[in-house]
Amino acid sequence: MPSLRLALQQTDSCVGDLAGNAETIVRRTRHAAGQGAHLVAFPEMALTGYPVEDLALRPSFVEASRAALTALAARLAAEGLGELPVVVGYLDRCAEDLPRYGRPAGSPQNAAAVLYGGAVALSFAKHHLPNYGVFDEFRYFVPGDTLPVVRVHGVDVALAICEDLWQEGGRVPAARSAGAGLLLSVNASPYERDKDDTRLALVRKRAREAGCTTAYLAMTGGQDDLVFDGDSIVVDREGEVITRAPQFTEECVLVDLDLPAAAAEPPSGTVDDGLRIDHVTLSPEPLPAYLRLAPGGEAGRLGDTEEIYTALVVGLRAYVTKNGFRSVVIGLSGGIDSALVAALACDALGAENVHGVAMPSAYSSEHSLTDAADLAFRTGLAFRTVPIGPMFDAYMGALGLTGLAEENLQSRLRGTTLMALSNQEGHLVLAPGNKSELACGYSTLYGDSVGAYGPIKDVYKTVVFQLARWRNQAAADRGETPPIPENTLTKPPSAELRPGQVDTDSLPDYDVLDRVLEQYVDRDRGRAEIVAEGFDEELVTRVLRMVDTAEYKRRQYPPGTKISAKGFGKDRRLPVTNRWREGG
Repeated sequence: MPSLRLALQQTDSCVGDLAGNAETIVRRTRHAAGQGAHLVAFPEMALTGYPVEDLALRPSFVEASRAALTALAARLAAEGLGELPVVVGYLDRCAEDLPRYGRPAGSPQNAAAVLYGGAVALSFAKHHLPNYGVFDEFRYFVPGDTLPVVRVHGVDVALAICEDLWQEGGRVPAARSAGAGLLLSVNASPYERDKDDTRLALVRKRAREAGCTTAYLAMTGGQDDLVFDGDSIVVDREGEVITRAPQFTEECVLVDLDLPAAAAEPPSGTVDDGLRIDHVTLSPEPLPAYLRLAPGGEAGRLGDTEEIYTALVVGLRAYVTKNGFRSVVIGLSGGIDSALVAALACDALGAENVHGVAMPSAYSSEHSLTDAADLAFRTGLAFRTVPIGPMFDAYMGALGLTGLAEENLQSRLRGTTLMALSNQEGHLVLAPGNKSELACGYSTLYGDSVGAYGPIKDVYKTVVFQLARWRNQAAADRGETPPIPENTLTKPPSAELRPGQVDTDSLPDYDVLDRVLEQYVDRDRGRAEIVAEGFDEELVTRVLRMVDTAEYKRRQYPPGTKISAKGFGKDRRLPVTNRWREGG
């Protein structure tokens, strides 16, 4: 039985950085060659970054991607790597470009290519195009209609791209029909909670359907509001795990596979779903016996809370660094949200690159200042105090505001202060709002909502507390100082915009609120369905009304790391002007 050493390159790409991404591919291919790899694979659109969104509709970018792929193939050969097949995801276009109703202009394709001998030996486009959640691939791409199969050292390897495994039919049963010995799928696969369990079950199922060993290669890193967790998997034809990569880290997964020999006659013709077999032979003969690697096994899995926390750190780090910033600034109120964001920022960027600002007003409690200072001491972040009292008095003298306008003025002065420091010192401003507040509109436009990134915008308040407690316990377990003061964890949450204010003056208890929001926001259930779950009808009506009327605020909130199946933004798109009200 032929053997093959597969190198799955679980890498991080940046959208639009064709030169930088190509450099990563060359460097990691060189490393894989040094480790004796016989076939190297990189994730979906590794050359262009993922997702490219409307860049796919720019002919100039499509052509730049195609040119970069050709140059990459030539460079690999020039560096003595031409005899090592390399699978690379990139942006392509159809050979034919006939005008057709409903077809993207220029006919772009989410594609991958096998580079070999200084050229593109085989190219193909994603067959199944996702069009749900954050995915808009019907808008951008034309589907592929082939089953690509490449013969490497006497083994037929069928190739697929991401959604080709997530949907029924297509290349999975086609791989069985073509007699493939290995099904290799290159993916981006954005992270969301519990997806690792879903992904493993999917890969196992598809391997049994394809009747062959299946390798699922995923991307890591972050891109805008998306984070990628890696978690690449290889299973045998029965679905048993051969190896599984760590989460949230760049990794070269090397695995030796015993695979069935290819048929003497290469497969041809049309198979399942009308896919035409596109077969290329690179090396027809099996390899002689070679020294095998020790089995890799499964990397340790992160616990549920640690997984979320790590995703938030990775997403924040990617956004800050890929957009050219080195430091961040955040308003520290002594509350749990800003404390968690500060801890995340310190873990993502280093405490020396995190600047915290306390901005007390007449209504700020003493513990707000002491808790903020204690957080700064515990983490080592840079800390300063800028009282907003004089600014507030000047505005009040000029405008004579009262009630809610007076309360919101304080928040807006804090937002203006942070943006001024950002302009002056070059820090990126972090917005500390959580998903519970965003859902209910419990925030001030141009106040606590200012910033370039909202690290916890997809985290419900109850989970904020879970993450904070987990982070403190993790520090204690390592013999380190827990970053978040105990008083911050135990005191009632408050915006402190009027005397004695607490969040429950305006919102239901967070434990109840978050369960209602999860039903309405994440599961799209209506009022009657939620009430039928046992929630108080008056409370449900009130909460749904708050959610429905706050859409205009959410449209103006900055992006932030997506960790749920339905985050605010691309996942949930509702009209601002909307007279349909679930809450009556």
